[in-house]
Amino acid sequence: MFGKLFGRGGDGPGADPYALPAPRRKNGVYALRALGDARVLAVVEAADAGDWEAVKAALAPFDLGRDHQVLGQMAVLDGVQDWIGRAVEEDKEHRALALLISGARHVDWGWEARTSARAVDVTREQWQVFRERLQIAEQQLFEAAELRPDWITPWRHLLTSARGMSLGSTVAETRRDAALRRDPLDLEVHLAWLSQLQPRWGGEPGEALEFARAAFAKAPEGHRLGCVVAMAYIEEWVESDDGACLQQPRIRTELREAAERSVLHHAYERRLGWQGDYNIFAMALSLAGSSTASNIFRELEGAYTEWPWTYMSEPQKTYARFRKAF
Repeated sequence: MFGKLFGRGGDGPGADPYALPAPRRKNGVYALRALGDARVLAVVEAADAGDWEAVKAALAPFDLGRDHQVLGQMAVLDGVQDWIGRAVEEDKEHRALALLISGARHVDWGWEARTSARAVDVTREQWQVFRERLQIAEQQLFEAAELRPDWITPWRHLLTSARGMSLGSTVAETRRDAALRRDPLDLEVHLAWLSQLQPRWGGEPGEALEFARAAFAKAPEGHRLGCVVAMAYIEEWVESDDGACLQQPRIRTELREAAERSVLHHAYERRLGWQGDYNIFAMALSLAGSSTASNIFRELEGAYTEWPWTYMSEPQKTYARFRKAF
């Protein structure tokens, strides 16, 4: 029913003309590529080839200063750091765009050097590379933000670099506020701040969930900001030594109500990358043992996104197992 309502499936008049065909599925599951969109795939392929002119042409339908997810597709792409510097130096007209892409890539590249290991297990050499890359990112993202004051994406990545460089709460709060002045309901900025509030980054237990609840309470019906509540519970599960910590009736109820007021609400708009929102709820509801997870998995039709399942030791297999269970 929902598939027809939102124009998914088939070649009818409501079908998305840019939707990539789902690949052959293993256990009914497939990894979503390029946000499932042919235009984003063109961006990724151009970036992978190091063709700056093709990248700019492919980015024409998007506003990278606000499209966190499209920018994210480039930030995680290995090799972008090898050629984007030339675009920064040579393309004066599009310098802000090149700086934004390079800065976002250097943040992600820095974290790749650090790895996901505990801080005590990161070597001195890894810390040095991590910091060097984040320093480059900071310089480039600040310049991009100065050139384009209306952009929000530089500030979201500056929040991540501030956390990595341990710049402190005052700096982080200033960057958060700068981002939210540009869009008070931006989900990605809220998720970045949610990470900042985790105990492993100096936050107090329960602080992140309180922030998530307050933020979602201000959002209109059908807004994707409900994902911040689901992610807050996932983070609580990550921080806990109890794998069943979310399996409580009150948590199942809160997550169900958050899903019904956001991604499962009739006013929710399935924009580019909507599958990522659904994956956040799929993981949170599954960990809570909520039957509402079945509604989420049904709508995803097997589409799996790495985030937030990377918290699992076998992300895609875990997704498939939960999907089958519900």
